[in-house]
Amino acid sequence: MNGGLLVAGTTSDAGKSVVTAGICRWLVRQGVKVAPFKAQNMSLNSFVTREGAEIGRAQAMQAQACRVEPTALMNPVLLKPGGEQSSQVVLLGKPVGEMSARGYHGGRQRRLLGTVLECLAELRGTYDAVICEGAGSPAEINLRRTDIVNMGIARGAGLPVLVVGDIDRGGVFASFFGTVALLAPEDQALVAGFLVNKFRGDVSLLKPGLDMLHGLTGRRTYGVLPYRHGLGIDEEDGMAVSLRGAVRESRVTAPVGADVLRVAVCAVPLMSNFTDVDALAAEPGVVVRFVDRPEELADADLAVVPGTRGTVRALAWLRERGLADALTRRAAEGRPVLGVCGGFQLLGEHIEDDVESRAGHVAGLGVLPVRVRFAREKTLTRPVGEALGERVEGYEIHHGVAEVTGGEPFLDGCRVGQTWGTHWHGSLESDGFRRAFLREVAAAAGRRFVPAPDTSFAALREEQLDRLGDLIEQHADTDALWRLIESGAPQGLPFIPPGAPA
Repeated sequence: MNGGLLVAGTTSDAGKSVVTAGICRWLVRQGVKVAPFKAQNMSLNSFVTREGAEIGRAQAMQAQACRVEPTALMNPVLLKPGGEQSSQVVLLGKPVGEMSARGYHGGRQRRLLGTVLECLAELRGTYDAVICEGAGSPAEINLRRTDIVNMGIARGAGLPVLVVGDIDRGGVFASFFGTVALLAPEDQALVAGFLVNKFRGDVSLLKPGLDMLHGLTGRRTYGVLPYRHGLGIDEEDGMAVSLRGAVRESRVTAPVGADVLRVAVCAVPLMSNFTDVDALAAEPGVVVRFVDRPEELADADLAVVPGTRGTVRALAWLRERGLADALTRRAAEGRPVLGVCGGFQLLGEHIEDDVESRAGHVAGLGVLPVRVRFAREKTLTRPVGEALGERVEGYEIHHGVAEVTGGEPFLDGCRVGQTWGTHWHGSLESDGFRRAFLREVAAAAGRRFVPAPDTSFAALREEQLDRLGDLIEQHADTDALWRLIESGAPQGLPFIPPGAPA
């Protein structure tokens, strides 16, 4: 078997990432050797593979759904926004420079089509099936000429396309029809049908609309997935939460001890790898929220300054908002503060940045004895170490090189009192270390909080992935889906006018 499928969407955040992961988990449970693929990803949530390549976290999560080790082949192009108009381009896991949106779409992107098709071909030569994820919408007619992630990759590799629509947003029938009708005839021939996501209510009430959609387009609906809370794992395009909303859609379970523990995450600009706090939110009795005002730090037991693609910009934002003063007061009072990656850097004494912001010398918050110099070479590693008597694994993604001049060692960073700083992302996913860290935080905060003794973040992640697989198995026509993956789009699919403009 050498099967494949492209999961496209009517919009960004239609559910492509989780549907792709669900199909992958369903297939692997059927004994299929499967891999994920996304030709081009735009995300500040990234991961480091074992060979030291940077890819989107969504593809790392999908690889876990496939029960395989993630590699750079699964996400050959990663764009990391650095502002409204430019992004860092990461090719096959390594940064190759900054580029404006106009410059990238003006020619560079199209030249990468051969590279991404080669990566896909290599995966298809190794696995029984490759489930590909698109980006945004395939009907972005202004970008079709240079597209390498939606119909460009589908045409280049002859992949059938399944279009996912989020019915919870409304307008899903118009979105399905309009998506097909704005594609060129050659592209339309690959669009096999639709998958409805996030449906609430009685499916029988939806059936007349699905029948009419079939009559209008000649394309069937392969399933209606019900709305489920807590499935937004490792998103790529941004936070699926309001600024002051709890992390994801997690619901805080009762604490083991007498008190809950409240965690406030500073929602800094260009926030990267905010998934670091997911492991905290998974702990019974831990309430994690994103904040942007100093008063919201006042009653927090732990303040977290997360990673960012713009350390100097985030530092200025903290000062403008009054959050910088609130953080320095917390540190002086011995109230817990954790800085991760860019958050660690800005807690230091000063930053020398001629690479990311080109701002030169900038004074940090001065609560940790650290001096940071930005190097052109990016650090991409998977460190393993020990802290608080527990084994810790993590990953590093940064240009800033930290010179630690004092404090206690802490995961290649340092600790002063109750202020902690490290470049390690993902450290809180190490269960023993997370529990030890939360015990320290609770003691410093005077909370009678007790970490649950048996919370396994890895097991919770597996449960989530199995739930995604269950959704596909129980609510999609898996026989038809299997034929689509194995044999491609049905022949003779009708053309829906007007098609793509000339």
